[in-house]
Amino acid sequence: MSKLIISPAPHIHSGDSVSKNMVGVIIAMVPALLASLYFFGMGALIVTVTAIVACVLFEYLIQKFILKEETSIADGSAAVTGLLLAFNLPSNLPLWIILIGALVAIGVGKMSFGGLGNNPFNPALVGRVFLLISFPVQMTSWPVVEPLTMHYTDAQTGATVLSMIKMGGQTLPSIMDMFLGKMSGSIGEVSAVALLIGLVYMLWKKIITWHIPVSILLTVAVFAGILHWANPETYANPVVHLLSGGLMLGAIFMATDYVTSPMNPKGMLIYGVGIGALTVVIRSWGAYPEGVSFAILIMNGFTPLINYYVKPKRFGEKPAK
Repeated sequence: MSKLIISPAPHIHSGDSVSKNMVGVIIAMVPALLASLYFFGMGALIVTVTAIVACVLFEYLIQKFILKEETSIADGSAAVTGLLLAFNLPSNLPLWIILIGALVAIGVGKMSFGGLGNNPFNPALVGRVFLLISFPVQMTSWPVVEPLTMHYTDAQTGATVLSMIKMGGQTLPSIMDMFLGKMSGSIGEVSAVALLIGLVYMLWKKIITWHIPVSILLTVAVFAGILHWANPETYANPVVHLLSGGLMLGAIFMATDYVTSPMNPKGMLIYGVGIGALTVVIRSWGAYPEGVSFAILIMNGFTPLINYYVKPKRFGEKPAK
């Protein structure tokens, strides 16, 4: 006989569900997906479809044949993981590497901890970072933007904005080009305007709150601005930091993951400031040009500690003397 555990009153039902929120997140990612299909053409389509199908399939197989439990692919979380994984990959990545990334994201990042709601780290980022460390050449060969191209693995490659800054001496794309997405990078990270449309949609639908994305972006702007003010020849201006790399994608869609982020506004702000500060540190002095993925995973690890120290007082609890 199963036990029914009821928390203390009051009880409020918002009408939300996992599947409803997952559909909302997918709708919010549609503008960035359309932008990726325009800028990277056939390669973006192949990478996206492969990642989504692989993540859904691996979750089904693991639950059905290894864990021997009812499958949960209908809740949409595996599809969201696949779409986010694809957004973090170059559009010319070979299929077999995408399959490995999907297996690591679902098998290691999610199901090994008990499935949705139990994973301490964002599964898509686990898969992405694993691929970046294991296949650095393939994961850093960025196709040049060629609208509606039919090229896939044979696409012409170039450097990202952050790589140009690291190497120095190269002319960066214009601010408008970076805002629209006319630059090399992972397929889902290039278009800031498309990602911001997704942010507005999720805020409107109350899928997320403003605390995490705003605190991340503001922290990056402040820290990058200080470094640029101190040495403008070495450090890029904060607008370039905000519009380049995976910052917008990470702040809006990855860091706001319900399971791996703090539960209350105060904790979210601490979490966001930590991600923003670590991102600037890694970008400025780390071995990799980009630091968003590592920053989010590091702060994922601190989430339980943040939740513990900023948890609200119980109703009627007397303050400590």
